[in-house]
Amino acid sequence: MRSLKTCLWILMAAALSACGVNPVTGDKEIQFVSEAQEVKMGEQYYAPTRQSEGGDFTVMPELTDYVNEVGQKLAAVADRKLPYEFVVLNSSVPNAWALPGGKIAVNRGLLTELQNEAELAAVLGHEIVHAAARHGAKAQERGTLLQVGMAAAQIGAAIGGVDQNTANLAIQGAGVGAQMIQQKYSREQELDGDRYGMKYMKAAGYDPWGAVTLQETFVRLSESGAKKQGWLEGLFASHPPSAERVAQNRLAAEQLGRGGELGAERYAARMKPLRAIKPAYDKYDKAIAAARRKDFASARSLTGEAIQLLPREGRFHELLGELALAEKNPGAAIQHYQNAMALNPGYFGSWLGGGVAQLQGGNKAKAEEWLNRSVELLPTAPAAYYLGNIARDRGDGARAMSYYRAAAKSSSPIGQAAAVEVGRMDLPQNPGNYVTAKGQFDAQGRLYAVVGNRAPVALRDVQLTPVLVNNAGRVVQQGSPLRLRGTLAPGAQTAVPAGVGGIAREQLPYVRFHVDGARVAE
Repeated sequence: MRSLKTCLWILMAAALSACGVNPVTGDKEIQFVSEAQEVKMGEQYYAPTRQSEGGDFTVMPELTDYVNEVGQKLAAVADRKLPYEFVVLNSSVPNAWALPGGKIAVNRGLLTELQNEAELAAVLGHEIVHAAARHGAKAQERGTLLQVGMAAAQIGAAIGGVDQNTANLAIQGAGVGAQMIQQKYSREQELDGDRYGMKYMKAAGYDPWGAVTLQETFVRLSESGAKKQGWLEGLFASHPPSAERVAQNRLAAEQLGRGGELGAERYAARMKPLRAIKPAYDKYDKAIAAARRKDFASARSLTGEAIQLLPREGRFHELLGELALAEKNPGAAIQHYQNAMALNPGYFGSWLGGGVAQLQGGNKAKAEEWLNRSVELLPTAPAAYYLGNIARDRGDGARAMSYYRAAAKSSSPIGQAAAVEVGRMDLPQNPGNYVTAKGQFDAQGRLYAVVGNRAPVALRDVQLTPVLVNNAGRVVQQGSPLRLRGTLAPGAQTAVPAGVGGIAREQLPYVRFHVDGARVAE
């Protein structure tokens, strides 16, 4: 009883020590993640998450300068001072997101949908509130973001360019980051994002009515189904629009007072170059859709048209590399990937695809170099798997195992292939890690060994030795070795006679089966 009271006092003290005041809403709340931890979290996940969400939009760096300029105006009047950063990502999906610590990104696909700078300020102000009000940190505190393993699907996964099994699933930092940006905020958090974001807009000199027109547009799109797929994949997935948000924004705008800049002409001037090259990205998006349908001829034609319109976009050349791999032409793929690398050396996709192409072409040294470069930018299961193969082939079992274990963290097909390799390499030394066995009596009182396979591959030549132990765990009786016939599928069980007599039912807890060996069924 005393120990229970002590525990309760400890828990109460911990809770009290973690109490704080939300810097935006002023509400008292329990805070287990410190500001320093928030900032560190954002810094840790920002770069890999940007990679997994399309990479930075390097074709027009001045666009990021502009978005950062608007964002910093709002950050200057925010209720919480953080090291805010703003970046434009190379994705047609209309989306924006924030990580803890003030790390914010906007997709180019959203920028082309906005009508003025005030609407951009509404988007950025909303994301600033998510960071300032600790919405991402709260999710971490609730334990909803503890699983690592999501990431960005590359074209190769869909069209078989890098191998049908190589869904480009990011591991480590991008996993948590991706979960953070894809989480659906609560109704209260979304309303807070709008309300306080409009407050920041007003303080920064913008007309808060921009937030009203923005939400009105979003509601119309959601109701009409226009651009349904893109919006559902993007902003609407984590920031669902609603009539309630529109009504609340109108009320907030009236309370704050109309007036301030809309910045329509300035925004139009800044977006004119982006809108001019949008047809190239439209063709690229159609090419991706065609590739996923395995219509490689159309995909190649559309990509060629996109390159004619915008030759400096590396992602277009990367897609040609994926198409070449899909058609088993690693030589052509390598050239396309090199073109992509030259145009955008800071994006992981071309290094990953190029590394696989080099491997298929027989150049393991160059494959290893390029795959390692891809991992520096974004650790992925495919890169880890292929690096494991290279290490295994040159006899470096320890390094191969390390790579395979990393790749096996992914639940993708290639993660499963990596798990097979882990089992294949570890099984000879540790068969007991993969084979389970327990004693069980049948209706006639005969003792059987119920043997299970928890390896990701089928096993054969499973060998067991039954033993009887005493209370101290010492062996007092040993039976003859058992050997299973045939193969045992992953997750399967089978029962074999234990070959041990004179065992009473009450002795069953003292029956053990030592796993002597097993082999992977080829």
